Amino acid sequence: MRRDRGDGDAVGDLVGRARDGDPRAVARLISLVEDESPLLRLVTAALAPHTGHARIVGITGSPGVGKSTSTAALVGQLRAAGRRVGVLAVDPSSPFSGGALLGDRVRMQDHALDREVYIRSMASRGHLGGLAWSTPQAIRVLDAAGCDVILIETVGVGQSEVEIAGLADTTLVLLAPGMGDGIQAAKAGILEIGDVYVINKADRDGADTLRRELRSMLALAERAEGDWRPPILKTVASTNDGLDAVATEIDRHHDWLESSGELAVRRTRRARDEIEAIALTALRARWGDVHGRSELDDLAQQVAAGESDPYAAAETLLAEL
Repeated sequence: MRRDRGDGDAVGDLVGRARDGDPRAVARLISLVEDESPLLRLVTAALAPHTGHARIVGITGSPGVGKSTSTAALVGQLRAAGRRVGVLAVDPSSPFSGGALLGDRVRMQDHALDREVYIRSMASRGHLGGLAWSTPQAIRVLDAAGCDVILIETVGVGQSEVEIAGLADTTLVLLAPGMGDGIQAAKAGILEIGDVYVINKADRDGADTLRRELRSMLALAERAEGDWRPPILKTVASTNDGLDAVATEIDRHHDWLESSGELAVRRTRRARDEIEAIALTALRARWGDVHGRSELDDLAQQVAAGESDPYAAAETLLAEL
């Protein structure tokens, strides 16, 4: 689609206002991202020079462990330290509108009037992994808007949540007594992705037992000298107990990421995955524009009938491009 100079000026104005802290401009930019606007390429190009400064913290865990309450409490800790905070709360999608089912979280309304906190609910729109497909671009918007820390709270979909580890600099994994034993945690893959483990609702029976189980299972992981060793913290987010220790461990992990060089490794890997996803999406769209689905259906029928194999069929599609 051809874009005129007016489009570029409009996008530049939006980015400038977002960098000045205008929440309406930030909201508009994220909406352009979510809606796959034709202006999306102009938006990302305008944002790029202003990104790479925010710390990105993922907050994940099974439904019911207190992710929203913990996120709100952590925002309070970060604001007390004078940091500008962005929150992306990824909600399940409405089956009717496709939008976020819960909207801006009720539990975060204590920060709703704080101009140094931006809270946005995003619909997962059926995307597995507990994230919305547009989350990486929304992070870029908040980063360019001057957020010091960006918190990403996932939907909470159990064994698919490991995707957050590829998107965040630091991943917080929340557990709670009575929400499943250590074996279930291992099955969900969370023992592989966590940088900081938080046992929330620690005033309940079983918190110490859960901590011992988790410590034993983490001890089985092979770690070289100098590798990060995830701490296990106990909190009661509803009363803010223990949240100061969580904020401290996030800072300590970020310091380790920078000193070890792991921060650059993670961010490069994240950029590579994003480039690959965009390229594959564009490739599918280009092939569909030229050939439609009929050729793919013909090849699928040949494979199903044993007249061809999937690799040969794929090579035929690539050759057509």
